[in-house]
Amino acid sequence: MQGDPAILTIATRGSPLALAQAEQVRDALLAAHPGLRPEQVRLQVVRTSGDRFLGRPLAEIGGKGLFTKEIEEALLAGAADIAVHSAKDMPTRLPEGLRLAAFPPRADPRDALISRHDGGLDRLPEAARVGTASLRRRAQLLRRRPDLLVELLRGNVGRRIARIDAGEFDATLLALAGLERLGLAERASHVLSPEEMLPAPAQGAIAIEARTDDTRIADLLAPLDDPGTRVTVAAERALLDALDGSCRTPIAALARCDGGEVRLVARLLEPDGSWCAEERGDAPADEDAAAALGRRLGERLRARAGDGFFRRLADAAPS
Repeated sequence: MQGDPAILTIATRGSPLALAQAEQVRDALLAAHPGLRPEQVRLQVVRTSGDRFLGRPLAEIGGKGLFTKEIEEALLAGAADIAVHSAKDMPTRLPEGLRLAAFPPRADPRDALISRHDGGLDRLPEAARVGTASLRRRAQLLRRRPDLLVELLRGNVGRRIARIDAGEFDATLLALAGLERLGLAERASHVLSPEEMLPAPAQGAIAIEARTDDTRIADLLAPLDDPGTRVTVAAERALLDALDGSCRTPIAALARCDGGEVRLVARLLEPDGSWCAEERGDAPADEDAAAALGRRLGERLRARAGDGFFRRLADAAPS
């Protein structure tokens, strides 16, 4: 049963960052539609499986879909009209009946170092303890600094920073976009260039998901969709899909629009950083061409790694 058509319900996770992103979308909707009143737009917090099991790596408990499954179920059931996600947390294949309806302008996609020591990665002491749950970050850290002790650290942004402040770790890495949305950008000890730490595909972008057949919501969301963000995210998500990207595979990518072209750089790494392949390419800056570019670079990386690379990582993951 669909909700009251006079009410727009936005489903979101309950973390401070997820709520900040949902509020950003709500404010953008109100600005784009002056006739829409604040009391007509409400947030609905949905607790996801990924929020329940913070002491284990995502690969052990089901991967990225754990941050979206319950939210998408609410959408399909009509309990919510749209869902707001961090685009980097979304699987590349959506449930039937749902689509990515809008991408607001992308924030800074880079990673930030939160450290108890001044400076960047090179200033961390030998054998420093760095906490992260990201295989992408782990692999690139170890490729640059194989002496580092990289250990599991999950939880929301505030909890991770608190554990650095408590001295449990020397440092962690967080998305700069998330810090900015929470008003915590000053906590960054150093902002890492893409050469130092290539971001996760779609990092810094917000994805707004809706039912495919809901024309009312499509019309409401149309003014929020940023063409440049849609193009770059299309390239990065297509790359991820071509590599069958999962939380077991360290994959990094960043696309940028430059005039009438989209330029994409992508890396595939061994989890311990001992091997890295990089591919670059460009295409016309439209969504279909960008997706084709992502698939092409993904296929090149897959060929360089060989099927044995992916089988080994799959076999090494806990069942």
